[in-house]
Parts: sequence; C-alpha cells; structure tokens
Amino acid sequence: MTVSAVLFDVDGTLVDSNYLHVDAWQRAFAELGSPADAWRIHRAIGQDSERLIRSVAGEHDDDWVARAADLHSRYYRELAPRLRAFDRAAVLLRAIDGRGIRVVLATSAPGDELELLLDAIGAPDALTATTNADDVEQAKPDPGILEVALDRAGVGPSDAVMVGDSVWDLTAAARAHIRSIGVLSGGVGPAELLDAGASILFDDPADLLAHLDDVL
Repeated sequence: MTVSAVLFDVDGTLVDSNYLHVDAWQRAFAELGSPADAWRIHRAIGQDSERLIRSVAGEHDDDWVARAADLHSRYYRELAPRLRAFDRAAVLLRAIDGRGIRVVLATSAPGDELELLLDAIGAPDALTATTNADDVEQAKPDPGILEVALDRAGVGPSDAVMVGDSVWDLTAAARAHIRSIGVLSGGVGPAELLDAGASILFDDPADLLAHLDDVL
C-alpha cells in the first residue's frame, strides 16, 4: 500500500490536551447546574461538541448548549499555558514530511484553539494543510472533517492513513474508508480502539515514530 498522506487528529494524539478539555467541560457543566463526573466527560472527548454535551449533560435547549460550549472554550483558553505536545510529536511530523508524504491536521477544533495547538506542536514547516471547526457542520464521528482533509491533501481514501486517539477518530476514518492507526495517548483503552477500527496501535507519537517503517 502506498501512503501519500497522513491525517492526524490533534487533541490527545499530538498534544496532551484531553484532560484539560475534561477540566474545562466539568467547570462549564457545574456552572450551568449540571455537574458531571470527569470519567463520563473523558469518554465523550473527541466527538462533536453538541453530541458531547447531550451525551454527558442530557437534553437541554439550544441556548443552554451554546452557553455550555462558550464556557468550555473560555475555561479551556485559561488552561492553555499547560498545553504541551507529546514527546517527539514535531519530529514525527517532520519525519513523515521528509518522506514526501503530505501531513494534514484533521481536527474540528475552533480556529483559536487550533492556533494554540499549532503553537504547542511547533512544526508548521511539516504541514501541508489543516482543518478546523469552520470546515464542517458536524465533527467526528461524522467523516466530513476527514473528507475535507483528503481534499486538501489532494488524495483519495485509499492513499491515506488516519492517526487518532479516540473511538470517534477511528469511527470517522472507517466511515470515510481510510485505514487508521490508534494511539493510547488520549487515555482510551486498546480494545475500544481496535473495535472502532484501528489497524494497529502505538503508545504515543514517539512510539509511532520508532516504528514508522512498519506502517508507511
């Protein structure tokens, strides 16, 4: 199989941010009178924010959902100084780019959050393209963001591979007919990632980098 592009999720895959999102969502829900356990939030991280809100906090009107999302964004930005890329994440991206393979960050993070994540990774020279929340109406597990990423990479599904840390990433990849690689750095167990469609698992970006010849 020839790989022409690698699509990367970012939160929990390249940047150690999932638990900051949990903290921000937990504070948002508490402020709106719907306290939620951290583990329930963590299990929902990585999917569309509206789906996350409803799956964790139950049904609320659109205004409540919008307020929850806004509060999450505010609290997450407050936590931004704690963002850090996983070990060797930037080296991994540059190694893939150095092989002549296009690297696309396939995330539905809002534009301002994406800028924070890009700063944390610190490898803009290795990127062919990025996506963000403005590109689709529905985030993962809907495959739309991956379809945008494929278009920006100029490749078809059979020429790409997706790297992600959540079941939502891998479900979206399966729906887009893209082979996927799972990483454990987001805190999701190996059995769940394999069941969601991962073809192979690695601990984190450093582990994937060490085995790059095995997958590309």
